[in-house]
Amino acid sequence: MPQNEDVRFTSSSIKKFPLFSPPPLHHHRHTPNPLHFILQSFPKFSHPFHQNLNPKIGFFQTLSKKFNPQITILQFLRKPRNINPFSCNLSNTPLLCCASIALTQSNPDNTASLTASSSGPKAGSGNEERVLISEVLVRNKDGEELERKDLESEALNALKACRPNSALTVREVQEDVHRIVASGYFCSCMPVAVDTRDGIRLVFQVEPNQEFHGLVCEGANVLPARFIEDSFRDGYGKIVNIKRIDEIIISINGWYMERGLFGAVSGIEMLSGGMIRLEVSEAEVNNIAIRFLDRTGEPTLGKTRPETILRQLTTKKGQVYSMLQGKRDVDTVLAMGIMEDVSIIPQPAGDTGKVDLVMNVVERKSGGGISAGGGISSGITSGPLAGLIGSCAIYHKNLFGRNQKLNLSLERGQIDSIFRINYTDPWIEGDDKRTSRSIMIQNSRTPGTLVHNQPDGSLTIGRVTAGIEYSRPFRPKWNGTAGVMFQRAGARDDKGGPIIRDYYSSPLTASGNTHDDMLLAKLEAVYTGSGDPGSSVFVFNMDQGLPVWSEWLVFNRVNARARKGLVLGPLHLLLSFSGGHVVGNFPPHEAFALGGTNSVRGYEEGAVGSGRSYVVGCGEISFPLMGPVEGAVFADYGTDLASGPTVPGDPAGPRRKPGSGYGCGVGIRVDSPLGPLRLEYAFNDQRTGRFHFGVGLRN
Repeated sequence: MPQNEDVRFTSSSIKKFPLFSPPPLHHHRHTPNPLHFILQSFPKFSHPFHQNLNPKIGFFQTLSKKFNPQITILQFLRKPRNINPFSCNLSNTPLLCCASIALTQSNPDNTASLTASSSGPKAGSGNEERVLISEVLVRNKDGEELERKDLESEALNALKACRPNSALTVREVQEDVHRIVASGYFCSCMPVAVDTRDGIRLVFQVEPNQEFHGLVCEGANVLPARFIEDSFRDGYGKIVNIKRIDEIIISINGWYMERGLFGAVSGIEMLSGGMIRLEVSEAEVNNIAIRFLDRTGEPTLGKTRPETILRQLTTKKGQVYSMLQGKRDVDTVLAMGIMEDVSIIPQPAGDTGKVDLVMNVVERKSGGGISAGGGISSGITSGPLAGLIGSCAIYHKNLFGRNQKLNLSLERGQIDSIFRINYTDPWIEGDDKRTSRSIMIQNSRTPGTLVHNQPDGSLTIGRVTAGIEYSRPFRPKWNGTAGVMFQRAGARDDKGGPIIRDYYSSPLTASGNTHDDMLLAKLEAVYTGSGDPGSSVFVFNMDQGLPVWSEWLVFNRVNARARKGLVLGPLHLLLSFSGGHVVGNFPPHEAFALGGTNSVRGYEEGAVGSGRSYVVGCGEISFPLMGPVEGAVFADYGTDLASGPTVPGDPAGPRRKPGSGYGCGVGIRVDSPLGPLRLEYAFNDQRTGRFHFGVGLRN
């Protein structure tokens, strides 16, 4: 078919056409539409193909058993009548077609013979009188034969009761009129009864619809033009079929519904020359308001600034409202961490065809508080309370009503200790890129045994850190972070005194002093998938030492991690990879440590190697056992790429770390609010086994 050049799209205000609502002859049940309350304010369908519809109740609907059926039929035969327009279902809004019905006499003087003829057969249903019909024809509105025989066949095939030499009731004739119009090819149908010498001839005078030659679409701002063109293209040059129009309108409304958009076809009209005008109403957002409620649902004063909430929303004024987008906005506001409940209520904005949005929010009782908890450190491998960490924090999640967060926390374990002050502004005011800012001061002490395990006692690394970071999303599912951080780090013995060499006389600092100073520029890019079992995660980060002072360390460190899940029926395959490299003068305790729960299982933490470079790969298959419990089979491999001796002091050499190794084993997973709880047992390539316990997915 050649391209239809008569299809054009315009954006304009929608005119309201007067619409009467006669009682429908056939009732259709509809599934409740969530958009119904807003679409009630939209313009309703005007009659598309017939402008002079009779809004009165049809003649047949006035019939009652108290009337004499013989007199009623005679009156019907003498005087043409109109019934109410036929109603077709178009997504809860009627597309009206004209169905007129009348029976006339060929000669007014034949009343007596007609009466006698009509009083002959008495067979009927109930009190309805039947009239014998000798012939049934289909003609145009002028009583002449139709030019297109295929249309005549469509009308005749639609008839069910009206056949030659059959006795008919008025109701049966009326129902066949409806069937002709319901075929979709005709905009009007009038049955005419003519008294002939051979009996009563029943003629259905029909008016076919026009041929379709072009389309004008108004008000479709988000509906793709190609979708409309493809919907109407098959009907170009053919007689307009109302049933096909009904299907097109349902598909257009379905397009909006699938995307959660407040939009629908609001009008359709046949113009001269075979042009169809399609009117689409899309509910644009007129206004967005924030309403604070207490837990009982009563309005109250809020602590959060409304603009702090509004800027979280991707729904903006002037957009066509999307329920899916609204749901994401609700999730975003809940993710702020200061709301207990959030909901969006759309309401019609008067008779403008637009929608006002009211976001109801229930704030948490207090934006601040005190918390306490515990955890496990994988770096502690000995002692009666190995790896246990206790923590407490004082926090405020909504400073100044701007969702800014202040956190003072302390973590204390057998050896570990971290004191941190952290201030975060999740969205810097005035920035349109959702940039966040975080300022952090930290004093920490962590185990140094991952690289420098001591046979004669514990060794810890003390760090004083201060810095600022900026983070923002730069692509869908991608987030970037950039910052500057100053760090002073040095080694301590089990009594807290500074040391510069370990048990094997390897240096513990790069500068030879009791501590190393460095100013690091940090870059990080994170890709996070959907979170489904088949999604992917990728993390890349880089630290660059800046030579602001001559004593400060200069080095470059890059690190990358990737994880990919695959669903294989009931099985879940998880593949992970990580690798990194360091160039320059860096502290030996910053070397990459291989082995342990999040590296090569079957080995103790850091027992495989310590190098400037490393690569670790893991394959794992998990399968359901019962309820939240899953089983798992896994295999790990890691290597320092023979870079252990290049680390200052070669800490791996005296400790006889192999530099590479693999492990395999089995485990179980249990879902919990903290993430998967992992209990695993693995053998390494040296034929020794070890239990591992972890929380969450592997790093």
